[in-house]
Amino acid sequence: MKHPFFTISIDFELFWGMRDVISIKEYGKNIIGGRKAIPRILKLFEQKNIHATWAVVGFISFSNKEELIDYLPKSFPEYLNQKLNPYSDLKKIGLCEKEDPYHYGYSLVKKIIDTHGMEIASHSFSHFYCKEDNKNKNSFRDDLIASKKSLNRLGVDPKTYIFCRNQYEDKHLKILKENGFKVFRGNEKNIIFNPKANKFFRLIRLIDSFINITGSNFSKIHISNGLINVPASRFLRPASKFKTEKFKVTRILNNMTKAAKNKTGFHLWWHPHNFGQNQDQNFKNLEKIINHFETLKDSYDMKSLNMLEASQLLTISND
Repeated sequence: MKHPFFTISIDFELFWGMRDVISIKEYGKNIIGGRKAIPRILKLFEQKNIHATWAVVGFISFSNKEELIDYLPKSFPEYLNQKLNPYSDLKKIGLCEKEDPYHYGYSLVKKIIDTHGMEIASHSFSHFYCKEDNKNKNSFRDDLIASKKSLNRLGVDPKTYIFCRNQYEDKHLKILKENGFKVFRGNEKNIIFNPKANKFFRLIRLIDSFINITGSNFSKIHISNGLINVPASRFLRPASKFKTEKFKVTRILNNMTKAAKNKTGFHLWWHPHNFGQNQDQNFKNLEKIINHFETLKDSYDMKSLNMLEASQLLTISND
């Protein structure tokens, strides 16, 4: 690389990303808090000239149920675990964004589109799970087509894809390429980051957020199955009330510094609902990270790039 880069990607899914693991009663405050955080995040990004990728679940791109129904895919996933099927919730959700802010996010998607430096990526149409048992072999392709159509109507032609729960296989990358996608977010290499990891590995993953176990996890851009992989480096965990925030942020800052010195990339990601509680502390952490990026920009010419922009570094280096 001619210079190091700093990439942020944000998985924007509202309650569709949590519906199979927790109830609105338990988690609704986080979803609403995440909505309130988005304009604040965008304002900070504008002030600091930060570029970022927002991966949008197609369901949330609508303002009302009538329009959402018009864009449903040709076929639906047939998960063996019926709890995973989001289509069963369509009859329960409200009629519009004002009535049901947990499931519709059109107004926020428009704000993101209108903000300089933001890239809109696909996060599937229905928060699709690629590695769950699913009897419909065509459903990923159909979901992908519906996702593109839902974003096309907003004037967006997505070239980047972020897999839900980071689940994917080579066959899914092939389908992405066939449908015009060029970039995706791959997973960190260490086994503890396997999307289907057991409880022990998930515990190690948590500890690794505060103490260096797996190393710096640089985002080394490369070709994978004909697509450009801009792999994740670190998940920005929600702020807690415990006295561990300093260790978590320091771990990220140290990795960013190493990436800058090595002329490679650092890719940070999270969800808006991760900022839903303890919002002041979450923003304090984010501001520290962005301020550190500015230092690295001055010292090492580090660039703030969304995923599509970062992918073009590989093209440049191959010329």
